Amino acid sequence: MRTISEFSNARKATPLKPKQPSSATMTALLLIFIIAVIVPAAGKFYGSVQFENAVKQLYKNPAIQHPKPFSYHQLSGLPSPVQGYLKHVLKEGQMPVRSVRMLMNGQFRTDIKKDWIEVNAQQYIPGWQPGFVWHGKGYMLSSRDSYLAGSGNSVVYRFGFFPARKYRSDEGELLRWIAESTFHPTTLLPSDNIQWLPIDPASALVTFSDKGALITCRAFFNSKQEISRMETYRPWKGKKEKWVVRFSNYQSRNGMLIPNELEAGWQLTDGYFSDLKLKITSIEFNKTEIF
Repeated sequence: MRTISEFSNARKATPLKPKQPSSATMTALLLIFIIAVIVPAAGKFYGSVQFENAVKQLYKNPAIQHPKPFSYHQLSGLPSPVQGYLKHVLKEGQMPVRSVRMLMNGQFRTDIKKDWIEVNAQQYIPGWQPGFVWHGKGYMLSSRDSYLAGSGNSVVYRFGFFPARKYRSDEGELLRWIAESTFHPTTLLPSDNIQWLPIDPASALVTFSDKGALITCRAFFNSKQEISRMETYRPWKGKKEKWVVRFSNYQSRNGMLIPNELEAGWQLTDGYFSDLKLKITSIEFNKTEIF
C-alpha cells in the first residue's frame, strides 16, 4: 500500500491539463476582435472610397472659366469695406482660383451639448461654381459635409459605416460654401451671381443667386480690412438660427491673404455655442487630385 506521502508526491508529479476556454468565451473574444480591429478598418476603407467618389463628382463637370486676372477696376461701385478687403487680400493681376484643397486639424462635436472630438480633416472646393466636400476623421467617428450638384448633406458616421446623425440641407451647405469663400477670395469678386450690398462702415451683405435660389451672409470687417466673421441664418433642428463663422490668423498663400483658422457655432437665445474649430495645416490651389 502507498503511504499518504507517496500519494501526495504522485499527485504533484502529474501535470495538470490546461483548462480549455469555453465556446462562449471564444465567441466573445472573436466579437471583441471584430469590433476593435475589423470594423474600424473596414469602416475606414469604406469611408475613404465614399469620400474619393464624392471628390470625383465635385470635379466631374468643370465649367469653363475665362482666366481673367483681377483688376482694381472690378471694385468700382462696391461698398467701401468690401473694396478695402479685396484690395487688401488680392493683388492686381491675381488669377482666379480654379480649385482649393486643404488639410486641417482641430475639434468638432456632433451637438452643442456633446464632448469635443479631435479631428483631422480634408476639404476640396472648386473655384468656378458652388460646391465642396469636407471629411473629418476622429476616434470612432467621422463626418462628411458636402454640397454637390445642388444637394447639401451632412452625415456623422460611427465606425465609418453607421450614421449617428444625418440631415440634408441644400440651403445650409450652400451657406457654408459662401461663408468659407474667404479661403478663395477671387470667388467673392462681383459677378452675375455674387453681389455686395452696403450696411455700415464695418459690414456688408454678400448675396449669391443661382437658378432662382438666393442666399445672403453678412460679412464683418476688422481694422486690418480682413473679414473677421460671417453671420447668417441657417437651418438647425427644424428652424433657422444665427450661424457664426469667425476667421483669424490671416496668412499669405498663393499671392492672396486668407485666414488660417476658423471657428463656427450658433448664436442662440441662451448664448453662443461653437461646434467646430479648425486650423489649416496645408493648402494648395488649382489641384484637383486627392491628397
